[in-house]
Amino acid sequence: MTLDALTFDNRFTNQLPADPIAVNSRRQVQKACYSRVLPTEVAAPELVAYSREVAAMLGLDEATCRSSEFADIFAGNKVLPGMDPFAMCYGGHQFGNWAGQLGDGRAINLGEARNAGNEHWTLQLKGAGPTPYSRTADGLAVLRSSVREFLCSEAMHHLGVPTTRALSLILSGEKVRRDMFYDGNPQLEPGAIVCRVAKSFTRFGNFQIFAARQDIETLRTLVDFTIRNDFPHLIDNNTHANDEPVANEIVFHWFREVCTKTAEMIVHWQRVGFVHGVMNTDNMSILGLTIDYGPYGWLEDYNPDWTPNTTDASGRRYRFGNQPTVAHWNLYQLANAIVQLTEEPGPLEDSLQLYADTFNKGYFSMMAAKLGLSGFVPETDEPLINDLLKTLQLTETDMTIFFRNLKNVPANASDADGETLLEPLKEAYYKPGELAGDTLKATIDWLKRYSQRLASNELSDQQRGTLMDSVNPKYVLRNYMAQLAIDKAEQGDHSMVNALLDLLRHPYDEQPEHEETFFAKRPEWARERAGCSMLSCSS
Repeated sequence: MTLDALTFDNRFTNQLPADPIAVNSRRQVQKACYSRVLPTEVAAPELVAYSREVAAMLGLDEATCRSSEFADIFAGNKVLPGMDPFAMCYGGHQFGNWAGQLGDGRAINLGEARNAGNEHWTLQLKGAGPTPYSRTADGLAVLRSSVREFLCSEAMHHLGVPTTRALSLILSGEKVRRDMFYDGNPQLEPGAIVCRVAKSFTRFGNFQIFAARQDIETLRTLVDFTIRNDFPHLIDNNTHANDEPVANEIVFHWFREVCTKTAEMIVHWQRVGFVHGVMNTDNMSILGLTIDYGPYGWLEDYNPDWTPNTTDASGRRYRFGNQPTVAHWNLYQLANAIVQLTEEPGPLEDSLQLYADTFNKGYFSMMAAKLGLSGFVPETDEPLINDLLKTLQLTETDMTIFFRNLKNVPANASDADGETLLEPLKEAYYKPGELAGDTLKATIDWLKRYSQRLASNELSDQQRGTLMDSVNPKYVLRNYMAQLAIDKAEQGDHSMVNALLDLLRHPYDEQPEHEETFFAKRPEWARERAGCSMLSCSS
């Protein structure tokens, strides 16, 4: 299919109230869900990479994706017939504080494409220029953050984590000024645009802004639209005409689904060691998708207190171990907005409890699978899991390598010597010399308990290994790997971006040709380097 054959069915702009002001100027936008705005034209669009899977989902072939027209469209230089570009209005809590109107400050939705399967996919450009919601910023993005967004969107999908997708990464041919370290020394960096793809980019903050402004009419309109279009299975169209408000009972069912989907997403984050870094309510998807890849990171050593965000370094609100709690807090803020419609807090409170129950059940089931257990037995397995996580913190232990290699610890070998039990895991330790004394004893004691637990497992060693390999990835987008790709891309060499994209398509496969290079602990040079340890929101 050619680009001109893309079919657009722009429900968001056709069914929701628009900003009546056509001028693209920074302002407070009232009683509107979006503002129409065109992307800013750039000097010299150049394709860096594209996702063939997302392209196929949209019906686009390789020749089309490598064409100059593709680069023009997804850099923002050309608007196809049927596109209706807009930026969404929303608010949000940032680091626990209400921030008022935020909105798509550097994201422009080109439109909703309908594919051959009649699925709606919103195409959104990140870094395509200013919008009414840009505040004091320029609406642009630089190559380093765009590489990270593009690669992580696709890596998370192939890991099985609910996420927005990325179609393309395109250089703008222009320079963008950024103060990466917030130290008063801005630098000119290559500009870039990512085309993000999702069934919906609606966030918790889309509802919060209208509740905060007491604009109940627009809030009602947006809630009804969201349920009818993104959760249509909740609606019986025979009894609910399109012009009738959705009943409170359906709103409550909708919020229950949002809570459940969010819990499931967080379980996946904890499974693979992903840390979002900026879990503000405006960065929470109503569909339970991972959205807005800013200063995210992957746990290298297992440290539940680690955050990748320099802005969060003192409070560590968004640290790895706190993500389940923050998600619950964010859902509570969404409930505070919805209750203004329903005026019935009880069912919303029940759904918040459902989030906690769903997460806890999902978390321990997931951890049991990471340990290769056929099922979770609370009496034995909860203390086994909790003690493991404490043991991993006694010395710097690579989370990915540890869990991937744990399958090689033999079952029913609790009488084996410590060296035998520890041997499969040795490459996971950053400082082997620290594996001594009480730390060594605690580690071996846990391994003996684990081996003894495996003796009562209902899975054979082969079945256990297959299960563990399906939930414990061998390859994740480690921070230093992304930075190496950025370093090369900034010099005009895009090969590593595409090489990592290919590697991360199969994160659970052995891929022996990549094992020595990428199934390895973080190198020492990356321990403190910016982009490899912590990142700012500057992009």
